[in-house]
Amino acid sequence: MERHYVDQLAAGDSVDSIFLVAEKHARVNRQGAPFLVLALRDRTGTVEARLWNVSEDQTRGYEVGQYIHARGKVQLFQGSLQVILSGIEKVDGSRLDPNEYLPPAVADVDGLMRTARGILMGMSNHYLCALIECFLIDETFVRKFTSAPAGVRKHHAYRGGLLEHVTTLLTAAQRISDLYPKVDKDLLLTGIFLHDLGKIDELSYEHVFQYTDSGQLVGHVVMGVCLLREKVKKVVELLDEPFPEELRTRLEHMIVSHHGSYEYGSPKLPMTLEAVVLHYLDSLDAKLAEFTRELEDGAKNGAWTAYDPSLNRRLFRGTPPTEAAILEG
Repeated sequence: MERHYVDQLAAGDSVDSIFLVAEKHARVNRQGAPFLVLALRDRTGTVEARLWNVSEDQTRGYEVGQYIHARGKVQLFQGSLQVILSGIEKVDGSRLDPNEYLPPAVADVDGLMRTARGILMGMSNHYLCALIECFLIDETFVRKFTSAPAGVRKHHAYRGGLLEHVTTLLTAAQRISDLYPKVDKDLLLTGIFLHDLGKIDELSYEHVFQYTDSGQLVGHVVMGVCLLREKVKKVVELLDEPFPEELRTRLEHMIVSHHGSYEYGSPKLPMTLEAVVLHYLDSLDAKLAEFTRELEDGAKNGAWTAYDPSLNRRLFRGTPPTEAAILEG
């Protein structure tokens, strides 16, 4: 069958392709009839699809992470492209290339790791250097850290996204450190490295991006504190001396407060200079990544994106270069 990539779809197109089910929601219309809302994913993006008048078996028969053969028609609804499905069938994914259905991974993982390692191992605090070394000599950890996304859908939601996010924050902190001399630079850099590490086990990212059972039940904040405490024990063995208790507590505080507010999942508000800086740098990079992905991802339609409920707005892409040239001419 002819491949229809998400970023090539336009209103009126017929769809007859294989996609990955990235999200699934079973809903009912005003008359009480059930229907399915699916997020269909390929390597170019995600498009919403609807299958009307489904049976109870169909409602239960399709799950996130499955491949389906989707047939239908693309239409424009409230400024957004969606596929109205006429039929879907499960597809055996064993013969498919999973890279065709996941966002492109970070291209230069080795370069990012060199940058991150160089910044972190340049610290003067020998306790913190030893702590970072205990993480970086752990091959299992490094494999997960360099593969994990930072989020399931928008926040650096691609393989290597967590590494890219952390390296960007490390670079930003290094560049602004001279402007804020009262901030402990080594503590900030270490907190940046640690703040999202729990995501290596909170998320599943081998086949489809979703939360693990422990990720749902515990979450990356608690998991990150556990990872830190485990490595602190290794540092004590390595240095043959106690790890400073206040230093460990400050690092734990940066992990548990980095979301910045109770409503966004922080059990504590930032209460140190380093925790405050971490929160705002983290929020800035996550938001810019989310906005950039919204501008670039999926089916595109004109100068504006579709309305995004999570952002509470549409985003302006601008007039395409070819149209701009015509207007100027």
